[in-house]
Amino acid sequence: MAQAVEEWYKQMPIITRSYLTAAVVTTIGCSLEIISPYHLYLNPKLVVEQYQFWRLITNFLYFRKMDLDFMFHMFFLARYCKLLEENSFRGRTADFFYMLLFGASVLTGIVLIGGMIPYLSASFAKILFLSNSLTFMMVYVWSKQNPFIHMSFLGLFTFTAAYLPWVLLGFSVLVGASAWVDLLGMIAGHAYYFLEDVYPRMTGRRPLKTPSFIKAMFADDAVVVARPANVRFAPPPADEQLPFEN
Repeated sequence: MAQAVEEWYKQMPIITRSYLTAAVVTTIGCSLEIISPYHLYLNPKLVVEQYQFWRLITNFLYFRKMDLDFMFHMFFLARYCKLLEENSFRGRTADFFYMLLFGASVLTGIVLIGGMIPYLSASFAKILFLSNSLTFMMVYVWSKQNPFIHMSFLGLFTFTAAYLPWVLLGFSVLVGASAWVDLLGMIAGHAYYFLEDVYPRMTGRRPLKTPSFIKAMFADDAVVVARPANVRFAPPPADEQLPFEN
């Protein structure tokens, strides 16, 4: 069992493995009171006035207490982050890192701007950690890039992956979780999807081109995809089920 887990962990691509490790270590450290969440949460005042810039990163690493919700988010992080990095961003590690950087920047900007808007500032002031939102963003981007995969929710009904974010949003509302967190992830995910996939097809311009200094950080191997001759249609996508299906 331990060897199987070790092999599973080693087979993860670099960004997924690094993020998952940092998230688990940070959350466990807070649960054991080795690290204080008060030193990790997003506080614009402390960032600007006391130069505590690490908060811009650490608020994406803490997933609150270790409970069932934590396990779900670790599953979503490991699964959909891995699927994106291995498939949509295969051979493009720098682009995947830039996607996460873009999502984190959008989420942080929304919270900062929302905190200055009357009648909304109180709601945004309650958002101290954006880790769940960043995970939800990855789920949203994956669903947009794989809209026709069939999925099942608790064995009750089936749907295509295009509706996965809305199904999870509804589930969060049913269990009493804050919908704001998921909505922020959907907003950031849609912003990336529009600027990276939709806008370039409309105009021929790609505004989210990965900067050269980020590409220099990652040495990607060239990926060669062999395309069989006389193949006109892709095979139908395989069915997929959510982790909590009976």
